[in-house]
Amino acid sequence: MAFISQIWEIGSPESASVYLTSLAKEPIRLQNFINNNFQDQSKASSWIDSFDPRSGKPLAQIPRSTTSDVDLAVDAAAKAFPSWSQVSRQERSNILLRIASVICSKKEVFATWESVDQGKSLARARVEVERAISNFRYFATYILHDEGSVRFIDGQPSTLTYEHRSPVGVFGLISPWNMPLYLLTWKIAPCIAFGCTGVAKPSEVTSISAFLLAEALRQANLPPGVMNIIFGDGPGAGSELVKCPRVRGISFTGGTSTGIQIRRETVTDIGKHVSLELGGKNPTLIFDDVNLVQAVPLAASAAFENSGQICLCGSRIYVQRNILGSFLSTFVEYVKENYQLGQTIGPVVSREHYAKVRSYLKQAQEEGAAFLTGGVPEADPKHGYWIAPTVLGNLPHDSRVMREEIFGPVVSICAFETEEEAIQLANDNPNGLSSVLLTQDASRMRRVGERIDAGLVWVNCWLVRELSTAFGGMKSSGVGREGGAHSREVFTNLRTIHVR
Repeated sequence: MAFISQIWEIGSPESASVYLTSLAKEPIRLQNFINNNFQDQSKASSWIDSFDPRSGKPLAQIPRSTTSDVDLAVDAAAKAFPSWSQVSRQERSNILLRIASVICSKKEVFATWESVDQGKSLARARVEVERAISNFRYFATYILHDEGSVRFIDGQPSTLTYEHRSPVGVFGLISPWNMPLYLLTWKIAPCIAFGCTGVAKPSEVTSISAFLLAEALRQANLPPGVMNIIFGDGPGAGSELVKCPRVRGISFTGGTSTGIQIRRETVTDIGKHVSLELGGKNPTLIFDDVNLVQAVPLAASAAFENSGQICLCGSRIYVQRNILGSFLSTFVEYVKENYQLGQTIGPVVSREHYAKVRSYLKQAQEEGAAFLTGGVPEADPKHGYWIAPTVLGNLPHDSRVMREEIFGPVVSICAFETEEEAIQLANDNPNGLSSVLLTQDASRMRRVGERIDAGLVWVNCWLVRELSTAFGGMKSSGVGREGGAHSREVFTNLRTIHVR
């Protein structure tokens, strides 16, 4: 069955529900996209089952791509690279804009399936589709205004020195399940904009929007082989892609343990470009000069947006002690009123992730934590992977619940006394991806903001991005930066040329 032609026309949750019901016992089956063609997967040796987070019922089957599948995709990208790397910037820009236009014409289709597949609300999915479109449009224009350095060296002989950049080659692009389309396009757009070709592997947990994106690339007439999309799991297809010697760069977003494995698998390939955006256990610091009417909604959004399944979520809230009581009462009531399961907050993504989040809540219970909202969910979910927004208090700072990334609708709240203690608590974690700082003191904004060990610091705001700025973390949260000129660093090689 040609599933792509069918789901490409479904643009509402209601029509998606009707369609899925009509499939009866036959779930959607995805196909690898290689050389601008959807591959015949009828003889696939193995499939990965993907489930509807809202019901726990089968939703799709993902081909478990083999070494030969990876080789076929890399071969297509390698053959396309010589010609694509010589395509003019203007033509590459035009193609990126065409891709954006195709996605734009199908915004509700992408949002619908992103919501169905990942469990996020339709409103959240729409935001992420818009950001995916922005990724293509941004890099389409960025490459038309790129700048480099040119210098003259006086003396005998006089010499002109300039910097020249060229595409690295074939890239492996591996994206996570929490913001599937947005984070995949954050890699694909700069990869092809800077003249590289690629093989993308989305998470096997949420692959449908990548399947739709392949159709958008085809309809936009991206030349064959420039971008290939294969499906499978990390230990199989992902590892094969990372280790392939013909793949000259890896851009990965996901868990820290996988990032460590990628470092191991690429350690002897010195010249391979590796960009890793990994996990976070991000602090939100709230000082006593804040306006609670503004601070509470912002802290809640940073904690519970997308059911806490954003690497940038603020899952550790530290509040200056003299306003802790008023903050807690206001925050708890706000969460109860504004984050309701099935309405403004969805399930977590999978049974496995449900079990992981539950294990942390069980540990918090055993450690005597105060459950100000939520609780420990049932061990065996029968009707989807629903976990109520949970606010925890009374946890020791060395608890695993306080130190490790849970990646769910769980936030812990603690007190601090002084500015120095707030900085110490924020930095007392192996991760360093992002932080939120809430204060009205302009001097403190700089004093504290510039000392927090985090690649991104938001002051009195959260999750706002200007796409030219650096995105990435410190410490265990990864290596490298992406965005604007930082993405150029990832996807190009730099040489200095001296001309007499």
